[in-house]
Amino acid sequence: MALLSVDDALALVLKGLAPLAVEQVALAEAQGRVLAEDLAATLTQPPFDASAMDGYAVRSADVASLPATLDVVGEAAAGARFTGTIEPGQAVRIFTGAPVPDGADTVVIQEDTEGSAARVVVKAAASAGKHIRPRGQDFKQGEVLLRQGTTLGPRTLMLAASMNHAVLPVRRRPQVAILATGDEVMPPGSGLGSDQIVSSAGYGVAAAVAAHGGEAVALGIARDDPESIATLAGTGAGADILVTIGGASVGERDLVASALEREGLVLEFAKVAMRPGKPVLFGRLGTQRVLGLPGNPVSALLCTYVFLVPMLRAMLGVHGDGDPVPEAVLGADLPTNGERQHYLRATSTWREDGTRVVRPLPSQDSSLVAALAQADCLIVQVPHAPAAPQGARVKILPLSG
Repeated sequence: MALLSVDDALALVLKGLAPLAVEQVALAEAQGRVLAEDLAATLTQPPFDASAMDGYAVRSADVASLPATLDVVGEAAAGARFTGTIEPGQAVRIFTGAPVPDGADTVVIQEDTEGSAARVVVKAAASAGKHIRPRGQDFKQGEVLLRQGTTLGPRTLMLAASMNHAVLPVRRRPQVAILATGDEVMPPGSGLGSDQIVSSAGYGVAAAVAAHGGEAVALGIARDDPESIATLAGTGAGADILVTIGGASVGERDLVASALEREGLVLEFAKVAMRPGKPVLFGRLGTQRVLGLPGNPVSALLCTYVFLVPMLRAMLGVHGDGDPVPEAVLGADLPTNGERQHYLRATSTWREDGTRVVRPLPSQDSSLVAALAQADCLIVQVPHAPAAPQGARVKILPLSG
């Protein structure tokens, strides 16, 4: 198969993907979920004119000339309103959050008064509306405040609760089955033989899946054997996406494509013009999408950000997928690029004006997992890009987690 550009490969990966079904979840369980429908307020907030301070509810006309002595005719507290109407020359003791009594149009703060239970002397002017939160100041019943595609977090969940929603419509989480392959790889914590290595990429992929709204299912490690690959892959047949790690290249032991083709995989591409990450494959196994990642952990995780994360976002209908690719300013010179799109691991600093300045790490060797952990973004250098000087603007792919 021909070497595809990243853009063409991504277009194939995303082709036909649509948001998943809607399910209802309790508000307390909606952290990190993606809203499937617009959400409107079921009430007006605040539901009444409310006092913003402790003090006295009065008529502004009565305190236009100071000092003003008024009769205290009652009390209003949060949850216990004053049911009468304030007449000329009267005041009501009021506390923060309490409904402002009928007849009053301002609140004099406690510090600007002197008095007793029966009478109060107002010593400072209070114009109409002072220290009053008007009804509907925050939002009004029927107002759409949260849009579909919003990823729910602390602020948006608090808003949903304020809107009086106990249950929220969200997208079903995409299920991603993850299958590592290779005779040489072993689970972390194993007693490694002299020719064995730790299987680490699957944990990074699973964490990225969870961070972007999906549900990861670990299928284990398949041996370099077609039957082992097919058997373990079959245990993840119910997942929306099957991700394999390793065995996606063209060596004699790179058996993923051939093993799954025997099970019905329709392969769409097997190489992408990118580095790290050239040996990436994609196809369809029935209704399941199959993404084969390189066995190199750094390459696997970078390909996860480039291909798998956009797949998850499309399946969740995440808001903002059409936004422009973010940019930053180079903090060091970049040499010319070759024929493959280069994703350089980089770190960021910010200038006082908010400009993000990115510097590629000293070594871009794709085997350096510790270096990837230091990076907070990838500089995206297109194929055959000319040298770029310090201060030039570049496209970046921010990294999360």
